[in-house]
Amino acid sequence: MTQDHISRDILIAAPIERVWTVLTSSEHIGVWFGQGKPTDIDLRPGGIMVLDHGEYGTFLTRIDIVDAPRRFAYRWASAYPGEPATDDNSTLVEFTLTAEGDGTRLTVTESGFAALDIPAEREATAGYDSHSAGWRQVLDALNRHAVGR
Repeated sequence: MTQDHISRDILIAAPIERVWTVLTSSEHIGVWFGQGKPTDIDLRPGGIMVLDHGEYGTFLTRIDIVDAPRRFAYRWASAYPGEPATDDNSTLVEFTLTAEGDGTRLTVTESGFAALDIPAEREATAGYDSHSAGWRQVLDALNRHAVGR
C-alpha cells in the first residue's frame, strides 16, 4: 500500500510576513529549495513556479493557492521533470503559516502520492519515502534562510 500524505511543521523565529516573503519570492525560493539562483514565479493561482532541483531536474509547478500571508499551495510533478504539473501527474504541496508569538509556525503538507503513476527509475527521488525525508531538509533550509543564518 502506498502512503499518500506527508505533513511537517517547524517554528521559525521570524515574523509571518518575513516567512511569507522567503516562501514566495523569486530571490529566496532558489536558496531554500534549489540551486541558489532566483526562481521564475508567476505568483497567482494558475501561475507557474520553476523549481530547479539540480541533478533531480527542473520542475514546472502550477500554483493553486495564494492567500498572503497565510496559505500557499502548488502542484508538483516530481516524477516528471520538465513537464508542467497537472492534476493527474502531481502531488499537492500546501504551506500554512500561523503567527505564534514573535515567530511563525510553518506547516507543509504534500498529498496525492497514492494516485500517482511514478516511473520505476524516478521512485527513489519522487516517491513518498524520498519526499518524507526531503521535507525535513527543505524546512531546515527555509528556517535558516528566514532567520538570516
